[in-house]
Amino acid sequence: MDADQVIIEPLLTEKTTRMRETHTYAFRVDSRANKLEVKDALEAMFGVHPLACRILNVKGKPKRVRYRKGYTSRWKKAIVTLPPGETIAIFEGA
Repeated sequence: MDADQVIIEPLLTEKTTRMRETHTYAFRVDSRANKLEVKDALEAMFGVHPLACRILNVKGKPKRVRYRKGYTSRWKKAIVTLPPGETIAIFEGA
């Protein structure tokens, strides 16, 4: 899998903004990706050297449209820790 196929989008929420103070970033990744593929993709795309990568599956939330019940799509999240001094430019607004 190519690097641009592994990382789908960065997650920009209030919680992930606070996590940047500890050099931790969150991404939405492909559901077939593993930790090593995410680390390699970050090195190739942003030129950083991740120290740790945690991956979790996010369950779909129950939703209802009129009389039909269903769920939103489930997806995979990667939380990556970088060494002090390294940052990812897209999170810094550059």
